[in-house]
Amino acid sequence: MKIKLFLLLLVSCLVLPAKTWAQQDYRNFNTLTRDLSALASRHSANTDLKSLAKTPGNKDIWALTLYSGQAQDKPAVAIVGGVDGSHVLGVEMTARLAEKILTDHKDLLEKTTFYIFPNMSPDATEQYFNALKYERRGNGANTDDDRDGDFGEDGFEDLNKDKRITMMRIEDPTGDYRMLEEDPRIMVKANPAKGEVGTHKLLTEGMDNDKDGHFNEDGEGGVIFNKNLSYNFPYFKPGAGEHPVSQKESRALLDFLYAQPNIYSILTFGPANNLTKPMKYNASGANKRVVTSILKGDAKLNELLSETYNKIVSPKNAPASVTEGGGFFEWSYFHFGKLAMSTPGWWAPMPAKDTTQKETKNAALNFLRWAEQNDVNDVFVDWKEVKHPDFPNQKVEVGGMVPFKQMNPPYTMVEEAVNKHSEFLAAFLKMQAAVKFENLKTESLGDGMNRITVDLHNPGLLPTHTEMGDRSRWMRQINVDLKLANNQKIVSGRGHQLINVIPQDGTVQLTWLVQGKGSVELTAGAPHVGTETIRIKL
Repeated sequence: MKIKLFLLLLVSCLVLPAKTWAQQDYRNFNTLTRDLSALASRHSANTDLKSLAKTPGNKDIWALTLYSGQAQDKPAVAIVGGVDGSHVLGVEMTARLAEKILTDHKDLLEKTTFYIFPNMSPDATEQYFNALKYERRGNGANTDDDRDGDFGEDGFEDLNKDKRITMMRIEDPTGDYRMLEEDPRIMVKANPAKGEVGTHKLLTEGMDNDKDGHFNEDGEGGVIFNKNLSYNFPYFKPGAGEHPVSQKESRALLDFLYAQPNIYSILTFGPANNLTKPMKYNASGANKRVVTSILKGDAKLNELLSETYNKIVSPKNAPASVTEGGGFFEWSYFHFGKLAMSTPGWWAPMPAKDTTQKETKNAALNFLRWAEQNDVNDVFVDWKEVKHPDFPNQKVEVGGMVPFKQMNPPYTMVEEAVNKHSEFLAAFLKMQAAVKFENLKTESLGDGMNRITVDLHNPGLLPTHTEMGDRSRWMRQINVDLKLANNQKIVSGRGHQLINVIPQDGTVQLTWLVQGKGSVELTAGAPHVGTETIRIKL
């Protein structure tokens, strides 16, 4: 009897939903792979899990499709995490949103397909879980970042033996950094225009192994996914790759996305941020041959989405958008033409006001104050003097922010961030474009002649196409087809016609003269907004 009870309890534990697991920290590659496989197994009727490619570090790029019926028959949202290897929160939030949709919001699948890519940088994010921690961003590709013909000859060294790579500050009157007055732990760049004088050089922790005057410029290296895309590609920059989309993982993702015409929008978790503060339209940039500004109509959409996001997420103290060229978020808008959204997902709130402390705009100091007020420990390595062979006659100290801490909250705070972004996602889906037939009217004109009039309406708060998608002609146009029986004939109007865009809450009126009796079938739609079909009796 005891054996049977034990087996029953064991089986029960194995089939528990992922959200009930006592998870204490972010998931490494193996744990995430296990959990995605278990999730897909539990919800096999609504999921498809597959590997798009293997990274240079031999890790899978997982693609998880959530659907009901046929995946490509419904408009889709792509959600992408791990675009930056130091942003492990993005991996976790993407995976947790997939779990939340399947366990708590499966009704969303009745109208929407989700393409989920939890981690586009698995080689890099593993550094978070390694004994030696540093914010690695590149994949496992063997690269010569300083282009001297040698590979990986000048990486980091853990000089203070704390298993973390932080920073070095070297006392030097020729340096361009100084200590922040409000807190000397923080180093900031001196501004001579304001009468500030530099007192230190600031470098990453390590030595000049190849004696070229540069520090840690050619370590493990690798190609950074978020610098390897085609928009504004940073040629000849470390981490970018030899050419756009040079890596297996970036090529595999783009191949997959281009094959899904039902994708309406892309939500990215990463350093780019157009949700707390929308992108601004610039007429000069928008009218260039190679567009460098969000288009005017899309800027208004971004404002609407930002307003919705800010009401739900309450983004006080949100960071500015960080883009370096070759980024995924920029590609998803400028080159893919989709409704593109990106957010870090979390940032440290402003610390509570303290009359004993001077207020500051310095993000690092505000983070340290917030951490102290909220008992978030181990976020800063106090500066400690070390002997450095490259600076024998200078004072060298090692310390600074603990890797990963400023971008990734303690795991106990992830649940709240996931819940808020789940709420935003649900609000966004209610705004999406669609096509509906309204105000159908048929008139008999005699001699077997019939006039059909109908409004094709978009009830959504978003247009059927972004302005960039319409300009690039990549997003499919809305197809309208009037199918006749053998004894019927169109006298006026077109049996097949294309509509470029229906604006938010907009309408296009359609009309035909049809000769004959019986009924006709009218269909309108595009993969990314859905399809509507009605039968009309003449």
